[in-house]
Amino acid sequence: MKKIIFPCIVVICVFAATAFAPKGKSGWVSLFDGKTMNDWKVGDNASTFRVDSGMIIVNGNTAHLFYNGPVNNHDFKNFEFKADVMTMPGSNSGIYFHTQFQQGSWPSKGYEVQVNNSHTDWKRTGSLYDIVDIKEKYIQDNVWYTEYIKVVGKRVIIKLNDIVVVDYTEPANPLRPKGEEERLISNGTFALQGHDPKSKVYFKNIMVKVLP
Repeated sequence: MKKIIFPCIVVICVFAATAFAPKGKSGWVSLFDGKTMNDWKVGDNASTFRVDSGMIIVNGNTAHLFYNGPVNNHDFKNFEFKADVMTMPGSNSGIYFHTQFQQGSWPSKGYEVQVNNSHTDWKRTGSLYDIVDIKEKYIQDNVWYTEYIKVVGKRVIIKLNDIVVVDYTEPANPLRPKGEEERLISNGTFALQGHDPKSKVYFKNIMVKVLP
């Protein structure tokens, strides 16, 4: 009986450490191992996403890659998030938060933070899509930059490198058009967007810090 119980205890302890313990004194935890898409889940058009040289490369038909791993049981409310991103000319993508897995189409739950420096859509990188839209172009294509999102309570702060581009507080009863009723602060996971076959975007160093 002891031989059976001991391994079980070890497995439970390892899982708990992986799921809940911060990696390092800063509290930042990596969501991407740089080698595989383990802990991530994609529905339709899975070939839009691949891993190479420590990066998630996004290029193909419309698809969304959802974090589905053990960190905080892939359910985040208050957090800091950051990722290094690079866009190719004419590309469009996005980072969703407080969302949930969908097999296809655009995620209906949560907010999208825009990744778009030169696509025909005028809503540029850093926009809290359809809520606080940015016309200014802060980032150039073919250049790595850091996209940062912080959510505490109803407040969302978005930074590009160290520049604050959005500081939004969701009102008590936000009005949302039909089809966007779930574009609200709540809780959920993160997702990376594959927008269209002409878009090519790179992500690396995808990190989160869970906040109380």
